[in-house]
Amino acid sequence: MNTLPTPSISPDFWHGKRVFLTGHTGFKGAWLSLWLHALGARVTGYALDPPTSPSLFVDARLADLLDSHIADIRNAPLLAQTLAAAAPEIVIHMAAQPLVRVSYLEPALTYETNVMGTVYLLDAVRQCPSVRAVVIVTTDKCYENHEWHWGYREIDTLGGHDPYSSSKACAELVVNAYRNSFFNPNTPGAHPAGLASARAGNVIGGGDWALDRIVPDCIRAFLAGSPVRVRNPHAIRPWQHVLEPLSGYLLLAQRLYEHPRQFSQAFNFGPHDRDAWSVHQLVQYLCAKWPGASMTIDPGPHPHEAHFLKLDCSKAHALLNWQPRWPLPRALDSILEWLETYRSRGDIRACILSQIRAFEASSPHA
Repeated sequence: MNTLPTPSISPDFWHGKRVFLTGHTGFKGAWLSLWLHALGARVTGYALDPPTSPSLFVDARLADLLDSHIADIRNAPLLAQTLAAAAPEIVIHMAAQPLVRVSYLEPALTYETNVMGTVYLLDAVRQCPSVRAVVIVTTDKCYENHEWHWGYREIDTLGGHDPYSSSKACAELVVNAYRNSFFNPNTPGAHPAGLASARAGNVIGGGDWALDRIVPDCIRAFLAGSPVRVRNPHAIRPWQHVLEPLSGYLLLAQRLYEHPRQFSQAFNFGPHDRDAWSVHQLVQYLCAKWPGASMTIDPGPHPHEAHFLKLDCSKAHALLNWQPRWPLPRALDSILEWLETYRSRGDIRACILSQIRAFEASSPHA
């Protein structure tokens, strides 16, 4: 398939588009809400209350910018009613239980949210004729991880060692079944929307306050003046700024809207190999830039986590013309910029918008 000519996220495309975004109160959802608003989209959000305190959703005053509905993705009747009333053209599904450690403590909740939440959303879309594009966000952890040193492709085996990863693999199977059964042009009465899934992980950025994630752990330690406790210093992760995968989701939604049959597939979004740093390297970089910061190793024991996992993103490069824009040091510097704004009680929304504009103006890095 040849690359189609739309080279970047188009404000002309997004201006006035009705977008239904689940998970808008979370870290990634808050960033995407603000970006969509800046592009001129009309956003309806559906999510639980912000999962952390502090939260980027609150600090950036995002409730003022969109039609925000605080509700549970597992409430199928309310979800369907809210989506129908919004009559969206584009649906982006990000609501999830997103933490590996929580999935060990609450596996049933994790499966209910990540699997049945996806089912309920797609069932609601089936009954909503206005929708033309649906992007279901899962994770890089949906693959059966063999700890090999080459990237996983979209055709590789799905799996998952822990309940979180497994639940996201299950969500991918749900997407594939709905795509074949209800969004297939060869099926009588099929819905006309394009349906795709997006796989990304190890996302970092300002405003993430989640527990048991290394960058939020660093931020809390820096603000408290205490050492950063590092659990798995030798684990290697392909880190990427939150704007990287979000740009992929927006590009994918555009393509789906314009060419639903060609782009109703799964896509990986991840960084270049050089941005796969160990946890120790990442913390060391941040500590070197924050006055008085230090780290200490927490010997554990800790629940199982993958040592190494990366994605092959050549499909997104070829078909969506998507490329990473910020190398990891630039991404980490942006987090410290956000942290200084937060520490000095500056304008968080203005800081995030400034970083979005800087990202849009930057070129892909080879």
